[in-house]
Amino acid sequence: MTKSKVKVLFALHLMLMIYSLSGVCSKMAAKQAFLSPKFCLYYACIILLLGFYALGWQQIIKRLPLTTAFANKAVTVAWGLIWGVLFFSESVTPGKVIGMALVIAGVVIYATAGDKQDGAEGGEKDG
Repeated sequence: MTKSKVKVLFALHLMLMIYSLSGVCSKMAAKQAFLSPKFCLYYACIILLLGFYALGWQQIIKRLPLTTAFANKAVTVAWGLIWGVLFFSESVTPGKVIGMALVIAGVVIYATAGDKQDGAEGGEKDG
């Protein structure tokens, strides 16, 4: 994996973390009275986060195949679990940990399978 691809994947995961934070703001807004100042603040944060994410996502998909970007989007499940513990004191059950591990394993398998296929295709073209 090239250094530039690692940077793009890092940026992708940063964007996905930002995207998942919009869910935190959404849950916080849901706890407020409709159109109260706090509700409006959380709602504004959602719009800001999603706007920043949309701009970043466009830059990411210029540099990565769309299938790769979407496959990595599943890691927002892991971020959701992390945010749930940090912001809402939610419990982490063995089932949640297993589910998160399966999602991450799937993303890793997909990512590494693409690298192996690229190498195999490169060998066929040279032959």
